[in-house]
Amino acid sequence: MDFKKLYYFTVLAETGNFTKAAEKLGIAQSALSMSIQKLEKQLELKLINRAERKMSITSDGQILLTHADKILANVEQAKIQLQELKGLEFGTINFGVSAMIGSYYLPETLALFKQRHPGIQINIHEAGTATLAKMLLDGELDLAMIRVDRKNENIRCITLAKEQIVACVPLDHEFSDYKSITLEQFCNQPLVLFREGYFLREAVSNYCQQHRITPDIRFETNLIELLKSLVRKKIGISTCLPIILAEDSELITIPFNPSIPLHLGIGWKASHYLSQSSQALVTFLQHEMKAEKPNV
Repeated sequence: MDFKKLYYFTVLAETGNFTKAAEKLGIAQSALSMSIQKLEKQLELKLINRAERKMSITSDGQILLTHADKILANVEQAKIQLQELKGLEFGTINFGVSAMIGSYYLPETLALFKQRHPGIQINIHEAGTATLAKMLLDGELDLAMIRVDRKNENIRCITLAKEQIVACVPLDHEFSDYKSITLEQFCNQPLVLFREGYFLREAVSNYCQQHRITPDIRFETNLIELLKSLVRKKIGISTCLPIILAEDSELITIPFNPSIPLHLGIGWKASHYLSQSSQALVTFLQHEMKAEKPNV
């Protein structure tokens, strides 16, 4: 079977339109149509119902589609394993990380890894940890920094950091002298928060839903420096990790009671082959993050 034609078929099924599929693939519509016809001839099956204005996938095509993604994923894994024969001189890692973790945990570590392995290319994909876990399962990422306290049998992971989510307030805020605060106290304040889908937002959203509270959210942003600036200007208080305010003299952290733990680690899809490049990065992060952060 021609795997390129099979891939073209999956894109056509996804878009449901020859014109859109051809644009996504970067080929002429006539070339796509011919490719699908050749695939049908090779399989001796009709895969597409062609109408003047609309096309649809036949029942035979639907059966093929259920296997196509697995077939193409296995082919990609085979290519990766064959590339391993070249060792660590070359390689590409699609690495997912949230903006906050990437900004505060990884810059120096990734720079040092790149110095040691200049031939390995790391493509950074930024998203919330929940989205990153889904991207791992969908095969879009090789590795991702995710929450490891949320077990998923389809994701293998290694813990790199154990933190707790805290409140972030200005020095003169009424909570500044408190040893701890509850989520109820926090949720009754004007708030500046990360957007939905990020772990710094999750605990607040869950609490408000459970207790039918409508929070007074003054601003939503995933830009860390903007968020801190808004808290300094007393637009609202926020949640953060202690490391974010380690060198900030105008803001302080207040623990929650009960505490909100957060275990971060590096994960990969359990059924996927972990390339030598990815294995090297996992090992490197384990060593470097433990060496740099004794509280991990």
